[in-house]
Amino acid sequence: MLQALFAKRLLRFKSPAVTSRGVMMEKETWFVKVRETGSDRFGVGECPLFRGLGADDRPGYADRLAEACARVADFRPEEWREWSSICFGMETALADLREGGRRVPFPSDFSRGAPLEINGLVWMGSRQQVERRAEEQLAGGSRCLKLKIGATDTRATLELLASVRSRFPAVQLRVDANGAFDPAGARRVMEELARLDVHSIEQPIRPGQWREMRDLCRDSPLPVALDEELIGVTDPRQRIALLEEIRPRYIVLKPSLVGGFEASDEWTRLAGERGIDWWATSALESNIGLNAIAQWASLRGGISPHGLGTGTLYENNIPSPLETRGGFLRYQPGGEWDLRSLDFDPDA
Repeated sequence: MLQALFAKRLLRFKSPAVTSRGVMMEKETWFVKVRETGSDRFGVGECPLFRGLGADDRPGYADRLAEACARVADFRPEEWREWSSICFGMETALADLREGGRRVPFPSDFSRGAPLEINGLVWMGSRQQVERRAEEQLAGGSRCLKLKIGATDTRATLELLASVRSRFPAVQLRVDANGAFDPAGARRVMEELARLDVHSIEQPIRPGQWREMRDLCRDSPLPVALDEELIGVTDPRQRIALLEEIRPRYIVLKPSLVGGFEASDEWTRLAGERGIDWWATSALESNIGLNAIAQWASLRGGISPHGLGTGTLYENNIPSPLETRGGFLRYQPGGEWDLRSLDFDPDA
Protein backbone atom coordinates (compact mmCIF):
# COMPACT_ATOMS: atom_id res chain seq x y z
CA MET A 1 0.00 0.00 0.00
CA LEU A 2 1.48 3.33 -1.08
CA GLN A 3 1.12 6.56 0.83
CA ALA A 4 1.98 10.03 -0.50
CA LEU A 5 2.38 13.32 1.33
CA PHE A 6 3.22 16.81 0.06
CA ALA A 7 4.64 20.05 1.42
CA LYS A 8 5.13 23.57 0.06
CA ARG A 9 8.45 25.42 0.09
CA LEU A 10 9.61 28.89 -0.96
CA LEU A 11 13.13 28.86 -2.39
CA ARG A 12 14.97 32.15 -1.85
CA PHE A 13 17.38 33.44 -4.50
CA LYS A 14 20.81 34.48 -3.26
CA SER A 15 20.42 37.67 -5.30
CA PRO A 16 17.46 39.01 -7.32
CA ALA A 17 16.92 36.90 -10.43
CA VAL A 18 16.22 39.20 -13.36
CA THR A 19 14.24 37.32 -16.01
CA SER A 20 12.20 38.29 -19.06
CA ARG A 21 9.16 37.96 -16.82
CA GLY A 22 10.36 40.35 -14.15
CA VAL A 23 12.51 40.17 -11.03
CA MET A 24 12.20 37.10 -8.82
CA MET A 25 13.19 37.06 -5.16
CA GLU A 26 11.79 33.61 -4.40
CA LYS A 27 10.38 30.61 -6.21
CA GLU A 28 7.41 28.53 -5.10
CA THR A 29 7.79 24.76 -5.22
CA TRP A 30 6.17 21.67 -3.71
CA PHE A 31 7.65 18.33 -2.66
CA VAL A 32 6.05 14.89 -2.56
CA LYS A 33 7.09 11.92 -0.48
CA VAL A 34 5.95 8.41 -1.44
CA ARG A 35 6.49 5.31 0.67
CA GLU A 36 5.05 1.89 1.28
CA THR A 37 2.97 1.72 4.45
CA GLY A 38 5.07 0.42 7.32
CA SER A 39 8.37 0.93 5.52
CA ASP A 40 11.10 3.46 6.29
CA ARG A 41 12.14 3.60 2.66
CA PHE A 42 10.66 6.45 0.61
CA GLY A 43 10.96 8.32 -2.67
CA VAL A 44 10.99 12.11 -3.01
CA GLY A 45 9.97 14.26 -5.95
CA GLU A 46 9.52 17.96 -6.64
CA CYS A 47 6.50 19.68 -8.18
CA PRO A 48 8.10 22.97 -9.24
CA LEU A 49 5.11 25.12 -10.15
CA PHE A 50 6.36 28.00 -12.32
CA ARG A 51 4.06 30.98 -11.88
CA GLY A 52 3.46 32.92 -15.08
CA LEU A 53 4.97 30.26 -17.34
CA GLY A 54 3.69 26.79 -16.54
CA ALA A 55 0.43 25.70 -18.18
CA ASP A 56 -0.59 24.37 -14.76
CA ASP A 57 -0.42 27.80 -13.11
CA ARG A 58 -4.15 27.96 -12.48
CA PRO A 59 -6.63 27.79 -9.61
CA GLY A 60 -6.90 24.52 -7.73
CA TYR A 61 -3.24 23.49 -7.96
CA ALA A 62 -2.96 22.34 -4.32
CA ASP A 63 -6.25 20.42 -4.62
CA ARG A 64 -5.00 18.63 -7.72
CA LEU A 65 -1.73 17.77 -5.99
CA ALA A 66 -3.67 16.39 -3.04
CA GLU A 67 -5.73 14.30 -5.47
CA ALA A 68 -2.58 12.95 -7.14
CA CYS A 69 -1.21 11.95 -3.73
CA ALA A 70 -4.49 10.28 -2.78
CA ARG A 71 -4.39 8.28 -6.04
CA VAL A 72 -0.68 7.49 -5.91
CA ALA A 73 -1.18 3.72 -6.15
CA ASP A 74 -2.88 4.17 -9.51
CA PHE A 75 -0.88 7.14 -10.78
CA ARG A 76 -0.67 7.23 -14.59
CA PRO A 77 1.44 10.01 -16.13
CA GLU A 78 -0.68 10.24 -19.28
CA GLU A 79 -3.63 11.33 -17.12
CA TRP A 80 -1.70 14.21 -15.55
CA ARG A 81 0.15 15.85 -18.44
CA GLU A 82 -1.97 19.00 -18.20
CA TRP A 83 -0.62 19.36 -14.64
CA SER A 84 2.95 19.10 -15.80
CA SER A 85 4.85 19.92 -12.60
CA ILE A 86 2.67 17.53 -10.57
CA CYS A 87 3.32 14.77 -13.09
CA PHE A 88 7.05 15.52 -12.97
CA GLY A 89 7.14 15.33 -9.16
CA MET A 90 5.07 12.17 -8.87
CA GLU A 91 7.09 10.40 -11.58
CA THR A 92 10.32 11.34 -9.77
CA ALA A 93 9.11 10.17 -6.35
CA LEU A 94 7.78 6.86 -7.67
CA ALA A 95 10.94 6.20 -9.70
CA ASP A 96 13.07 7.04 -6.66
CA LEU A 97 11.09 4.57 -4.53
CA ARG A 98 11.37 1.84 -7.17
CA GLU A 99 15.15 2.31 -7.19
CA GLY A 100 15.41 1.92 -3.43
CA GLY A 101 14.76 5.44 -2.14
CA ARG A 102 18.37 6.54 -2.69
CA ARG A 103 17.59 9.74 -4.72
CA VAL A 104 18.61 7.88 -7.87
CA PRO A 105 15.35 7.80 -9.84
CA PHE A 106 17.17 7.25 -13.17
CA PRO A 107 20.37 5.22 -12.67
CA SER A 108 22.84 6.43 -15.27
CA ASP A 109 26.47 7.30 -15.83
CA PHE A 110 25.76 10.62 -14.14
CA SER A 111 24.41 9.03 -10.96
CA ARG A 112 27.52 6.83 -10.91
CA GLY A 113 29.78 9.88 -10.90
CA ALA A 114 30.34 10.77 -14.58
CA PRO A 115 30.28 14.54 -15.17
CA LEU A 116 27.56 16.11 -17.31
CA GLU A 117 28.60 19.15 -19.32
CA ILE A 118 26.39 22.20 -18.79
CA ASN A 119 26.23 25.68 -20.24
CA GLY A 120 27.25 28.70 -18.18
CA LEU A 121 24.07 30.69 -17.61
CA VAL A 122 24.50 34.47 -17.69
CA TRP A 123 21.58 36.20 -15.99
CA MET A 124 20.23 39.50 -17.24
CA GLY A 125 21.22 42.76 -15.59
CA SER A 126 23.17 45.90 -16.32
CA ARG A 127 25.93 45.83 -18.95
CA GLN A 128 28.53 45.66 -16.18
CA GLN A 129 26.71 42.85 -14.39
CA VAL A 130 26.32 40.77 -17.55
CA GLU A 131 29.99 41.27 -18.47
CA ARG A 132 31.09 40.26 -14.97
CA ARG A 133 28.90 37.16 -14.98
CA ALA A 134 30.17 36.11 -18.39
CA GLU A 135 33.77 36.57 -17.23
CA GLU A 136 33.09 34.49 -14.12
CA GLN A 137 31.59 31.64 -16.14
CA LEU A 138 34.49 31.59 -18.61
CA ALA A 139 37.08 31.82 -15.85
CA GLY A 140 35.34 28.91 -14.12
CA GLY A 141 35.86 26.68 -17.14
CA SER A 142 32.57 26.94 -19.04
CA ARG A 143 32.96 26.15 -22.72
CA CYS A 144 29.44 27.29 -23.54
CA LEU A 145 27.67 30.49 -22.50
CA LYS A 146 23.94 31.08 -22.64
CA LEU A 147 22.79 34.71 -22.55
CA LYS A 148 19.33 36.21 -22.48
CA ILE A 149 18.55 38.61 -25.30
CA GLY A 150 15.65 40.88 -26.15
CA ALA A 151 14.24 41.80 -22.76
CA THR A 152 17.02 44.33 -22.09
CA ASP A 153 19.29 46.37 -24.36
CA THR A 154 19.70 44.13 -27.41
CA ARG A 155 22.46 46.27 -28.90
CA ALA A 156 24.50 46.05 -25.71
CA THR A 157 24.06 42.26 -25.65
CA LEU A 158 25.21 41.99 -29.27
CA GLU A 159 28.28 44.09 -28.45
CA LEU A 160 29.05 41.84 -25.49
CA LEU A 161 28.69 38.74 -27.65
CA ALA A 162 31.04 40.26 -30.22
CA SER A 163 33.58 40.97 -27.48
CA VAL A 164 33.36 37.44 -26.09
CA ARG A 165 33.67 35.95 -29.57
CA SER A 166 36.79 37.99 -30.37
CA ARG A 167 38.49 37.02 -27.11
CA PHE A 168 37.28 33.42 -26.90
CA PRO A 169 36.86 32.18 -30.49
CA ALA A 170 36.27 28.57 -29.44
CA VAL A 171 33.51 29.17 -26.88
CA GLN A 172 30.02 28.10 -27.87
CA LEU A 173 27.48 30.93 -27.57
CA ARG A 174 23.75 30.36 -27.18
CA VAL A 175 21.08 33.01 -26.73
CA ASP A 176 17.55 32.80 -25.38
CA ALA A 177 14.98 35.40 -26.44
CA ASN A 178 11.99 34.02 -24.48
CA GLY A 179 9.77 35.19 -27.33
CA ALA A 180 10.84 38.83 -27.03
CA PHE A 181 10.91 39.76 -30.74
CA ASP A 182 8.33 40.22 -33.46
CA PRO A 183 9.07 38.17 -36.61
CA ALA A 184 10.71 41.05 -38.51
CA GLY A 185 12.83 42.11 -35.54
CA ALA A 186 13.83 38.51 -34.89
CA ARG A 187 15.02 38.09 -38.45
CA ARG A 188 17.29 41.16 -38.23
CA VAL A 189 18.78 40.13 -34.90
CA MET A 190 19.30 36.54 -36.04
CA GLU A 191 21.30 37.71 -39.04
CA GLU A 192 23.62 39.66 -36.73
CA LEU A 193 23.93 36.70 -34.37
CA ALA A 194 24.82 34.39 -37.24
CA ARG A 195 27.74 36.66 -38.16
CA LEU A 196 29.04 36.14 -34.60
CA ASP A 197 28.90 32.35 -35.07
CA VAL A 198 26.24 31.98 -32.37
CA HIS A 199 25.18 28.35 -31.95
CA SER A 200 21.41 28.89 -31.71
CA ILE A 201 18.59 31.09 -30.49
CA GLU A 202 15.84 29.79 -28.23
CA GLN A 203 12.28 30.93 -28.88
CA PRO A 204 12.92 34.12 -30.91
CA ILE A 205 9.20 34.99 -31.13
CA ARG A 206 6.32 34.30 -28.78
CA PRO A 207 4.79 30.80 -28.97
CA GLY A 208 1.71 30.05 -31.03
CA GLN A 209 2.92 31.66 -34.26
CA TRP A 210 3.65 28.43 -36.09
CA ARG A 211 3.76 29.86 -39.59
CA GLU A 212 6.06 32.74 -38.65
CA MET A 213 8.32 30.41 -36.65
CA ARG A 214 8.43 27.99 -39.58
CA ASP A 215 9.59 30.79 -41.88
CA LEU A 216 12.33 31.83 -39.45
CA CYS A 217 13.55 28.23 -39.14
CA ARG A 218 13.54 27.83 -42.91
CA ASP A 219 15.10 31.14 -43.94
CA SER A 220 17.35 32.28 -41.09
CA PRO A 221 21.07 31.42 -41.10
CA LEU A 222 20.85 30.91 -37.32
CA PRO A 223 19.45 27.61 -35.95
CA VAL A 224 16.28 27.91 -33.85
CA ALA A 225 15.53 25.92 -30.68
CA LEU A 226 11.90 25.72 -29.56
CA ASP A 227 11.36 26.20 -25.83
CA GLU A 228 8.13 27.84 -24.61
CA GLU A 229 6.52 26.56 -27.83
CA LEU A 230 6.36 23.09 -26.27
CA ILE A 231 4.63 24.11 -23.04
CA GLY A 232 1.01 23.02 -22.80
CA VAL A 233 1.16 20.87 -25.95
CA THR A 234 -0.12 17.62 -24.46
CA ASP A 235 -1.81 15.80 -27.36
CA PRO A 236 0.65 13.56 -29.26
CA ARG A 237 -1.02 14.49 -32.56
CA GLN A 238 -0.51 18.17 -31.83
CA ARG A 239 3.15 17.54 -30.96
CA ILE A 240 3.66 15.85 -34.32
CA ALA A 241 1.86 18.69 -36.11
CA LEU A 242 4.01 21.29 -34.35
CA LEU A 243 7.31 19.61 -35.21
CA GLU A 244 6.32 18.94 -38.82
CA GLU A 245 4.99 22.46 -39.38
CA ILE A 246 7.87 24.39 -37.79
CA ARG A 247 10.79 22.00 -38.44
CA PRO A 248 13.21 23.50 -35.89
CA ARG A 249 16.84 22.45 -35.64
CA TYR A 250 16.51 21.84 -31.89
CA ILE A 251 13.98 21.56 -29.08
CA VAL A 252 14.71 22.42 -25.46
CA LEU A 253 13.14 20.01 -22.98
CA LYS A 254 12.16 21.20 -19.52
CA PRO A 255 10.49 18.06 -18.14
CA SER A 256 8.64 19.91 -15.38
CA LEU A 257 7.02 22.19 -17.97
CA VAL A 258 6.39 19.87 -20.94
CA GLY A 259 4.36 17.15 -19.20
CA GLY A 260 6.86 15.20 -17.11
CA PHE A 261 9.41 12.54 -17.98
CA GLU A 262 7.19 10.18 -19.94
CA ALA A 263 6.08 13.13 -22.06
CA SER A 264 9.71 14.22 -22.48
CA ASP A 265 10.56 10.72 -23.71
CA GLU A 266 7.84 11.09 -26.31
CA TRP A 267 9.20 14.50 -27.38
CA THR A 268 12.69 13.02 -27.85
CA ARG A 269 11.29 10.15 -29.91
CA LEU A 270 9.16 12.36 -32.13
CA ALA A 271 12.02 14.82 -32.61
CA GLY A 272 14.53 12.07 -33.40
CA GLU A 273 12.22 10.60 -36.04
CA ARG A 274 12.33 13.98 -37.78
CA GLY A 275 16.05 14.64 -37.46
CA ILE A 276 15.62 17.25 -34.70
CA ASP A 277 18.17 17.32 -31.86
CA TRP A 278 17.43 18.28 -28.26
CA TRP A 279 18.98 19.22 -24.96
CA ALA A 280 17.52 19.38 -21.46
CA THR A 281 17.19 22.48 -19.32
CA SER A 282 16.11 22.95 -15.73
CA ALA A 283 13.34 25.41 -14.86
CA LEU A 284 14.54 26.79 -11.52
CA GLU A 285 13.95 23.56 -9.62
CA SER A 286 15.64 22.82 -6.31
CA ASN A 287 18.35 20.17 -6.19
CA ILE A 288 15.66 17.47 -6.01
CA GLY A 289 14.25 18.34 -9.42
CA LEU A 290 17.63 19.26 -10.91
CA ASN A 291 19.06 15.89 -9.89
CA ALA A 292 16.19 14.02 -11.53
CA ILE A 293 16.54 15.97 -14.80
CA ALA A 294 20.30 15.46 -14.89
CA GLN A 295 19.99 11.70 -14.34
CA TRP A 296 17.28 11.46 -16.99
CA ALA A 297 19.28 13.52 -19.51
CA SER A 298 22.38 11.40 -18.93
CA LEU A 299 20.32 8.28 -19.55
CA ARG A 300 18.51 9.58 -22.65
CA GLY A 301 21.35 11.43 -24.38
CA GLY A 302 20.61 14.63 -26.26
CA ILE A 303 23.38 17.04 -27.20
CA SER A 304 25.77 18.63 -24.75
CA PRO A 305 26.00 20.90 -23.02
CA HIS A 306 22.67 20.74 -21.22
CA GLY A 307 21.18 23.75 -19.45
CA LEU A 308 21.48 22.48 -15.89
CA GLY A 309 23.54 25.16 -14.15
CA THR A 310 20.90 26.42 -11.72
CA GLY A 311 21.84 24.45 -8.62
CA THR A 312 23.67 27.31 -6.89
CA LEU A 313 20.94 29.96 -7.20
CA TYR A 314 19.22 29.47 -3.85
CA GLU A 315 20.31 30.20 -0.31
CA ASN A 316 17.96 27.53 1.11
CA ASN A 317 18.39 24.80 -1.50
CA ILE A 318 18.23 21.14 -0.46
CA PRO A 319 21.75 20.02 0.58
CA SER A 320 22.75 17.29 -1.86
CA PRO A 321 25.67 15.45 -3.53
CA LEU A 322 25.35 17.70 -6.60
CA GLU A 323 28.33 19.89 -7.45
CA THR A 324 28.82 22.46 -10.22
CA ARG A 325 32.44 23.00 -11.21
CA GLY A 326 34.43 23.81 -14.33
CA GLY A 327 31.45 23.78 -16.71
CA PHE A 328 30.21 20.40 -15.46
CA LEU A 329 27.54 19.14 -13.10
CA ARG A 330 28.59 16.17 -10.98
CA TYR A 331 26.86 13.76 -8.62
CA GLN A 332 28.97 12.26 -5.87
CA PRO A 333 27.83 8.64 -5.34
CA GLY A 334 27.41 7.95 -1.66
CA GLY A 335 27.06 11.66 -0.89
CA GLU A 336 24.52 12.86 1.64
CA TRP A 337 21.08 14.28 1.03
CA ASP A 338 19.73 16.39 3.90
CA LEU A 339 15.92 16.35 3.70
CA ARG A 340 15.24 17.43 7.27
CA SER A 341 13.90 20.80 6.17
CA LEU A 342 11.09 19.16 4.20
CA ASP A 343 8.26 19.14 6.72
CA PHE A 344 5.74 16.74 5.21
CA ASP A 345 4.18 15.64 8.44
CA PRO A 346 5.51 15.27 12.02
CA ASP A 347 4.68 11.56 12.01
CA ALA A 348 5.74 10.76 8.44
